[in-house]
Amino acid sequence: MTGERERVRRTGRGPLAVLLSPRPAVVAAARRAGVRTVVVAPGPPAPSDREGAERRVQADWRDHGRLVGAVGRLDDVRRGRARVFGFDPAAALAAARANEELGLPGTPAAAVAALMDKAALRARSNALHAARPVSFVRCGRAALIPFLAALIGFPCVVKPRSGFLGEGVRLVAGPAEAEAAVHDYPEVTDLLVEEYLEGPELAVEALSRGGRHRVLGWTRRIPGPGPAATTATGHELPVALPADTAASVRALVRGVLDLAGHRDGPSHTELVLTPHGPRLIEAHAHPGAEELVQLLRLAHGTDVLSLGLAAGLGLPEPVRHPRAAHAGLRYVDFPPGTRVERAGSGAAAARAVPGVFRVGLEVPRGATVRGVPTGSLHHAHILATAATAGSLARVLDRAAALLGGRPGPLTPDSHGIHVPPPPWRHGPHEA
Repeated sequence: MTGERERVRRTGRGPLAVLLSPRPAVVAAARRAGVRTVVVAPGPPAPSDREGAERRVQADWRDHGRLVGAVGRLDDVRRGRARVFGFDPAAALAAARANEELGLPGTPAAAVAALMDKAALRARSNALHAARPVSFVRCGRAALIPFLAALIGFPCVVKPRSGFLGEGVRLVAGPAEAEAAVHDYPEVTDLLVEEYLEGPELAVEALSRGGRHRVLGWTRRIPGPGPAATTATGHELPVALPADTAASVRALVRGVLDLAGHRDGPSHTELVLTPHGPRLIEAHAHPGAEELVQLLRLAHGTDVLSLGLAAGLGLPEPVRHPRAAHAGLRYVDFPPGTRVERAGSGAAAARAVPGVFRVGLEVPRGATVRGVPTGSLHHAHILATAATAGSLARVLDRAAALLGGRPGPLTPDSHGIHVPPPPWRHGPHEA
């Protein structure tokens, strides 16, 4: 099968993946899957391994008319032997709209939009556990936050109805914090105020084909301390859940995707294992962040990006190389005033630690850190593997210390609010 896939890629007779401003990891995944690729992006090419794409089309895909016009001229698109892919929120919606207009396969744009609408998605997902729904209310004026927060009960969470990357998410522990939150948002706004979901958190990757949803795996999210509890300090796996808990996680993910009308392609779902069962945080019609999907590949050999591209084009699944390792992601942030040239030497030392797979710096070289990152953004991250959970923690601790930033403590507790004991054990799992 591998030889056939390589022949298709080499001879150019297979279907075409049209990628909207892909990160290098996406182009690399296409090569692993033997997929032919065209990159659509505004501006000149960026120095990265997206040079591995067979062709590049310069167009601003955020303009629907320009995207359809540019892509519609491709011979493979005219023959119906292509599909447009987007692997972040904006690109996923643009790709779905383009596929619909061009008559190409893919999840409907309405389904992508439904997963982006947190209010509608919360209402729909509550139907999956009507006996104990998640309390929430929409908020159109920031001045109403204190009243609505008191109505929901403390602690509660305030977040934008259609936000992403954790931007604008606030944990409100009491009346004083609710009053302070009023100044964090525009006077006229579109927010959700919902109950705080208490328990361990999972990030779940799935792949859908023809309305059938296959859970590929999950990672456990390690929350930050104190007011940083709405962000993560890292992720780890494997996470072995009891059979009934694992079945409930899969059922929730599939139920949410069904309710949104998601039929084809990868998805990323975040949920909490509450005392009443799994409850949804949010879901998206695209894979999780590059670092998260890389964890599944490092620990289990599950190549989320390659699987998504191959499935979307009707190609055989890429050959899987199973693994059984512990893998971890650690986020690192630098104190304000840090010059990234100095952090660069620390990154080289961190990369040299045995077990470290990647050290990524999100701050440009030569820049000075001016403040604390917001939402789920971080200044740097470390990916590592090890044979055991204990040795993995030591690798990540050492690499983070060499990098010179300030990683958050990796504890399962968040901001002092009681969290039930995690139901998992460290070990292999079948999603």
